[in-house]
Amino acid sequence: MALRRRIPRWADLGPLLQFDLQRNRRLARLSRVSSVEDLRRIAKRRTPTGPFDYVDGAAESESTHYGNRDAFGELTFIPAILAANDDIDLRATVAGETFELPVGIAPTGFTRMMQAEGEVAGVRAAERAGVPFSLSTMGTQSIEDVAAAAPNATKWFQLYLWRDREASLDLIQRAWAAGYRNLLVTVDTAVSGRRLRDVRNGLSVPPKLTIGTVLDASYRPEWWFNFLTTDPLTFASLSDDTSSLAALVNGMFDPTLSMEDLAWIREQWPGKLFVKGVLTAEDTQRSLDNGADGLVVSNHGGRQLDRAPTSFDALPVVRAAAGDDVEIILDSGIMHGADILAALAYGADFTLIGRAYLYGLMAAGEAGVRKVLELLEAQMRVTMHLMGAATLADLNPDMIRRAERG
Repeated sequence: MALRRRIPRWADLGPLLQFDLQRNRRLARLSRVSSVEDLRRIAKRRTPTGPFDYVDGAAESESTHYGNRDAFGELTFIPAILAANDDIDLRATVAGETFELPVGIAPTGFTRMMQAEGEVAGVRAAERAGVPFSLSTMGTQSIEDVAAAAPNATKWFQLYLWRDREASLDLIQRAWAAGYRNLLVTVDTAVSGRRLRDVRNGLSVPPKLTIGTVLDASYRPEWWFNFLTTDPLTFASLSDDTSSLAALVNGMFDPTLSMEDLAWIREQWPGKLFVKGVLTAEDTQRSLDNGADGLVVSNHGGRQLDRAPTSFDALPVVRAAAGDDVEIILDSGIMHGADILAALAYGADFTLIGRAYLYGLMAAGEAGVRKVLELLEAQMRVTMHLMGAATLADLNPDMIRRAERG
């Protein structure tokens, strides 16, 4: 039978013609984003190669970085049918506070090199989402400026275990005075990892204008305009002098530091203290013996020791050694809300995101960071509904299966 045709009527066409006339290009970009990977692709288009690869890359062959992702990718989540729950409660308690989501923003260095809004974008997005923000010793906005940018945010401070005790004491005293209450002491940086992408790109901090960087900037004018018309890039909590950057980096790490130095920091810091970079049972016990209140299971996102254990694989080892009463945060490799839930099911109390946060920042500044947190929340809610879990306390290892590794 032949099709019966008619002339379309406006009443039929009108509801279909929904043109998106969004004038804000940043919001228009974000409206089409459905994953952190989408934000990564936008970030790669909008950020010069050197800064992007600094975030995207890792040490040596980058096998630890990819291993972090593979560990999550190998998981199977067990669905629960007809396991009704009216609402999902994603609140989590760690370091003496309860947060709206079981994820916070990890400390990252050189942040304004990635996007001019830098740490201020991160702390404001964290304040809005009700999650903690961690400021790095190598942050590009000062302890005091970050605190002032989001007075109601929960702020944590990250300290490298480094040789200059006077400088360390000054930093943690300033952090305490500015309202930072949890100290993350990073212990996996006796020396800096060999990050080959940075070597190949000739990355310098601050970036230098060479023929290559000018060509690279030719189709990323917004990044360069923002970089050139804002304050010079420095470690803002350490110095406001760009000429001191190399000396500060060279003096930051010390292979002779020991657990005695951690014990000294414990004596100086009045708040909670978490040791960041723990992957083994032995280091778990040594950290707790020297004053740690909690632990961050982390391989620095694969940026330090290549072929190190993945954070997710190390998590049950650290949990078994620490016992049930020690708070554990998992860091490294999280790109999806389901990754967060898997970490909680396998023994973590909380999680941190680094690369995912920076992809959002590079893609769209503060709005991009907010988008990352919104995506993770939405992904967690759907996954929890389909797994039949109403609260984070319902999560357990039986809800997840791991692929057998050969």
